[in-house]
Amino acid sequence: MRLGTVLTPISDENLTLAAQCGVTDITHRYPGEDPAVLRDAQRRIASFGMNLSVVEGYLPIENIKLGIDEGRELELLKNLVRHMGGLGIRLLCYNFMSGTDWVRTRLDAPERGGAKVTAFDLADADAAVRLGYKPADARSEELARALTPDKLWDHLERLLNGLLPVAEECGVTLAMHPDDPPLPMLLGKPRIMHSVDGFERLMTLAPSPANAICFCQGTFASMNVDIPATIRRLGPHIKYVHFRDVRGTRDSFAETFHDNGPTDMAAALRAYREIGFDGPMRPDHVPQLVGEDDGEPGYTMLGRLFAFGYIRGLMHATA
Repeated sequence: MRLGTVLTPISDENLTLAAQCGVTDITHRYPGEDPAVLRDAQRRIASFGMNLSVVEGYLPIENIKLGIDEGRELELLKNLVRHMGGLGIRLLCYNFMSGTDWVRTRLDAPERGGAKVTAFDLADADAAVRLGYKPADARSEELARALTPDKLWDHLERLLNGLLPVAEECGVTLAMHPDDPPLPMLLGKPRIMHSVDGFERLMTLAPSPANAICFCQGTFASMNVDIPATIRRLGPHIKYVHFRDVRGTRDSFAETFHDNGPTDMAAALRAYREIGFDGPMRPDHVPQLVGEDDGEPGYTMLGRLFAFGYIRGLMHATA
């Protein structure tokens, strides 16, 4: 397995810090339609001795989820996959949360030593902060609320039928991220990727080497499943890992430092090794440390540096 990260921002300072901490793989957000963006980013990242390995986040996919795409978004995704394949970028991480993205109700919950973490409580969901998601217009909001799980599965199958052949041809793997929080309904909108059974259904829906799982460990932990056992259960379908932990349940939880949650993180690493996982693993949703109040909640750099060292230590200890 390889240590990866997303950097916000992808500045020279943050690239230098990541390289100094032993990071090898960098995740990039959706680059838009200009093919030069990924190519230039890849060259810049390579100049720091690391690889651009994953594209994740802000994808043009909302109309596909709603079932109203007339081909425009699918073509954008196909072009992205073709461009990624040409550059040797092998992982595209996506989700199927229609009308939202990952959602929290607090951005400043207290963790160890007064560090701030993101948290979710279903009782406060009406005031939720939709992170990573641009609010939909009124029509899209109405369509999202009118969806059913069956319709979402139909829309997902249509996407996979259209995109997987291109991904297979280009050597790119599609890695599905779970719903976060993993609830069957949130803000009046149904969800389908909120359980281990849902991920097993996804794998049988489109049995292709390009159809895979992003194992967001904190999200699976909030499903109240045994993490090492679930890693073994999903096995070779796991191609990308978001390594984090939470304390609580799917209805009410808070992020933790990587070493301060309920999950046996060393046992999780051993399980990844047992299934032969050799892809990128990145820390996710790290605490904000002192002096980082102006940063993006969950994505500031000091907490990420702590996570790099912790994960590398686990990698060495379980080798």
